[in-house]
Amino acid sequence: MNRLLLAAYPKSYRSRQGEELLACLAEAYPGRSWPPPREVAALACAGVQARARAVVDDAARPWWLDGIHLAALALAALALVPYLQDVWHWALHIDPGQQAIAFHFSGWYPWAGGPTRIRLLPYGLLPLGCLIALLRGRAWIALPAAAAMIWAGATTHGRTLFGSEGKAGLSYYGLGAPLTARDLVLSGTLCAACAVLALCRPSRLRRHSYRRLAPVVLAMFMAGSLHIISVSPAFQRGLFVLEVTALLGAWVATAATGDHRWLIPVAAVAIVRTQAIVVQPDAFMQSLPDLVVFLLLIAPLPALAITAQRRQGQALPE
Repeated sequence: MNRLLLAAYPKSYRSRQGEELLACLAEAYPGRSWPPPREVAALACAGVQARARAVVDDAARPWWLDGIHLAALALAALALVPYLQDVWHWALHIDPGQQAIAFHFSGWYPWAGGPTRIRLLPYGLLPLGCLIALLRGRAWIALPAAAAMIWAGATTHGRTLFGSEGKAGLSYYGLGAPLTARDLVLSGTLCAACAVLALCRPSRLRRHSYRRLAPVVLAMFMAGSLHIISVSPAFQRGLFVLEVTALLGAWVATAATGDHRWLIPVAAVAIVRTQAIVVQPDAFMQSLPDLVVFLLLIAPLPALAITAQRRQGQALPE
């Protein structure tokens, strides 16, 4: 089990010091397959710091380009969240019946029995395709997918293609207000980020392995198998924990390197979600008071900026 902890470290670190780290753990905690929780947290933190330093040391691309790439990935994942169950059911031709995601017409397809109106594709294929293309550094593929998201949210045409999914009904409301595909700030910001990335040379974008999609597939399996919709309390609590973990990871990486690239995705997600709360596109659900929501969204931004400045200030005397 100790080998699982090595996954937090970059490949170069694992090849050089992986066996030494395992030997130290075996000597420090004989007979235990897993170190104490405090040690696990420390090792995970050190792994994030090592990965962050490896990213910063890679001079193949400027920090701002990497930051925009991370922001586009975060926004594509945020747009995909409400449709995990929907895409899973469509891919496996599962008829969810009354347990479909809570949209009009219950998300029926031509091969499923149900209401009279049908649709051919789930809207979630657009952010999913955008996410996969961005992972592989193919911004020229992600750009038309993001533009199609704008079209689907801005028009009332093509109901047979996507039905009413992504245009009306429940969606991801996050910490405060609903965030549906009709809110064009999300899809517009994602499209703008993809456009900037597409204008750059493809070789300058970081390419991630398809293994990074494993958490997405797992989330789809869980949502589809258990029929968990994005507005269920269990889903929201799990997503909140994931977001807090991501923020802590950004803070650890910033504190270790003093680099500002992780501030860009945090700012992009905060702007999109703050706008949804201010505009209040659908006030039927509020999980926390507005003031608390604003603090949770905005507070990480100056915290990350101050952390980066302090780290840079410490690096100068060294």
